Amino acid sequence: MNIVCLDLEGVLVPEIWIAFSQASGIPELKRTTRDEPDYDKLMKWRIGILKEHGLGLNEIKKVIETIDPMPGAKEFLDALREETQVLILSDTFTQFASPLMKKLGWPTIFCNTLEVAEDGTVTGYKMRVAQSKLSTVKALQSVGFDTIAAGDSFNDLAMIQASKAGFLFRSTEQIKKEHPELPAFESYDELLAAIRAEL
Repeated sequence: MNIVCLDLEGVLVPEIWIAFSQASGIPELKRTTRDEPDYDKLMKWRIGILKEHGLGLNEIKKVIETIDPMPGAKEFLDALREETQVLILSDTFTQFASPLMKKLGWPTIFCNTLEVAEDGTVTGYKMRVAQSKLSTVKALQSVGFDTIAAGDSFNDLAMIQASKAGFLFRSTEQIKKEHPELPAFESYDELLAAIRAEL
């Protein structure tokens, strides 16, 4: 039995931190997992910048409310969910994900949690499990699923490589160059066709 595991940001919705960087006028917040492979280092750095500027969850949520899925993302997801089980594996946070899941038709998402003070200050974060994407794929495989995975960033590579089939989607030139063995696609139609061929 197959299950498709998809990354969220950069694959189905725009990068949340980039949108917040643009809205807040803080260019440093544009760094994502496409630029920094060490997620803990990236998050600690982001939390430090938020603190420095006196910004918190409330301000980020206002920006998230304005973000729409990428053109064609919901249709792609709907078509895929008609044929197989789909699970979104993301390093985003439950507090960020809800408005986006609503716009995508409430697909299942496994993600992390922010630690937030009463005044909305982001004080830390809690990973659901270490190496959450790879750990989830391995757990799914241990209960009889064949996984097919797609993502765009460094933190997607482990789940892509561990799966029966794996694809890069709208990834960076650097990642594509470093992993020529991974099929890379730019359109939802191409990705859908590649996944269908593995089902």
